[in-house]
Amino acid sequence: MGRLFLTSLAPATGTIYCCKHCDSHLAYAQHIISKMFRCKHGKAYLFDKVVNVVAGESEDDRMMTTGLHTVRDIFCVACGAILGWKYVSAFEKDQRYKEGKFILERCKIHSGGGGPPNRIQLWAEHDARISSSEDDDQGAV
Repeated sequence: MGRLFLTSLAPATGTIYCCKHCDSHLAYAQHIISKMFRCKHGKAYLFDKVVNVVAGESEDDRMMTTGLHTVRDIFCVACGAILGWKYVSAFEKDQRYKEGKFILERCKIHSGGGGPPNRIQLWAEHDARISSSEDDDQGAV
């Protein structure tokens, strides 16, 4: 499978949101655009930047409370848990501010920031990349 490179976020910069399942860093609290979002499991946050996620390959048109959107599910690169989705496009003009932004479902993340031990530290922002030592293919969000 190859070596997995995760991005570690510096705790001195502020509160860090992590994957509930494996503690991988996902985003800084300062990158929250809104906490007023809902998903089928409850509360969700809209983020401008996230790390250590990979977007699913298929794009789906989903009817949401605010109209029709094209989205891709996002998964934790460390454990594979589904964390939310990325807005690819919005059909309503007043909803286009969401394009390229990320929803993290509150029930699938926690604030903290310990992170798993022995992680290789690489810095990135919006397009965290995963890499395999067996081949040079790279997937990006």
